[in-house]
Amino acid sequence: QLQLVESGGGSVQAGGSLRLSCTFTPALSRMGCMGWFRQAPGKEREWIARIGSGGTTTAADSVKGRFAISKDNANNILWLQMNSLKVEDTAMYYCATDNCIQFLRRPNYWGQGTQVTVSS
Repeated sequence: QLQLVESGGGSVQAGGSLRLSCTFTPALSRMGCMGWFRQAPGKEREWIARIGSGGTTTAADSVKGRFAISKDNANNILWLQMNSLKVEDTAMYYCATDNCIQFLRRPNYWGQGTQVTVSS
């Protein structure tokens, strides 16, 4: 069974940090792209960062310089380090994967999400 399971969400004050993790089934490591999305209440799901199989990372402008994506291939874990958190970062965070062409459209493989709440 192909699975992605996020953890590490929680409540933090503005300016603080959190690190999210996404443990995935080893078979999913063959996918070309893995990344993170988020969805705030009443808003569309937003892509925030991705990493390719070669390790190249890309981040959305809204989080660039504050969030960093990384992957531990040996242990099948995808990370999202979030620093300088803002109230507007409050959302449900999801990890996702697929081949890179499909990933840029909409990935087919998703975790269940982990909630991040940032208070002022």
